[in-house]
Amino acid sequence: MANVAKKRGRPAKASTAKRAGRPAKTKAAPVAAKVNPALASAEKALAKAELNIEKLATKLAALRDKANAAAEKAAKTKTAAAKRTAATAKSKVAPVAASVKAARTVLTEAKADVTAAKRLAKIDEVKAAEEARITALETKLAESAEADLAKAVAAYTKKWEKVRSAADAKKLKIASAKSKAKLAAVTKSVTAKTKPAKKAAPAKATKPKPAASGAPKRRGRPPKASAPAVAAKADAPKRRGRPPKAAPAPAETAAE
Repeated sequence: MANVAKKRGRPAKASTAKRAGRPAKTKAAPVAAKVNPALASAEKALAKAELNIEKLATKLAALRDKANAAAEKAAKTKTAAAKRTAATAKSKVAPVAASVKAARTVLTEAKADVTAAKRLAKIDEVKAAEEARITALETKLAESAEADLAKAVAAYTKKWEKVRSAADAKKLKIASAKSKAKLAAVTKSVTAKTKPAKKAAPAKATKPKPAASGAPKRRGRPPKASAPAVAAKADAPKRRGRPPKAAPAPAETAAE
């Protein structure tokens, strides 16, 4: 009973470990290969041949036992009836023996067919298993490639964003400086046009006051010069260059 319990326990542990440790390696392809039509037909033919030869062997054994018993009886009694019975029993053995021989040939051929079918089924089984393995590997590689691509895209995006951010910041800085300079120039121009700078007014020339004299001032046009004075001025010779400076007034006049 201990041995039986041990035998029952081991397969359960093995199946549990197999299911827990290797869930991905489900042998679906080998199961499909076991139901190969050619192999199933060959196995069916083999089973039929084995059953046929078993029946024939049983029949042959019974006929031989009957023939041996009839021969022994005929030898003891030595009667004609016993001899005929023994001969009849012996004649029935040969055809069945021939059938057994033919059935053995059929059984041998059926076994060969099963062996060949198993080899072909093994090829199909290996083919299906390899196709399943390649399919699983393809799926795994596709998933791995997708994950690696996502990582690569994320890394490249981060690096690109960093470089682009620096370049954009530089462009914005230059554009901001240009904008400020342009705004300052426009402001200066508009300010100069709307509020011009005040210029200092030129000093007015002061006219010298005429010297005071004892004669009263006369209003109206001055009197015309006398004819002798005009003639004397016309007879005077013309002088080129700057006119001579006026002579200074006498001291007495200045004192007065």
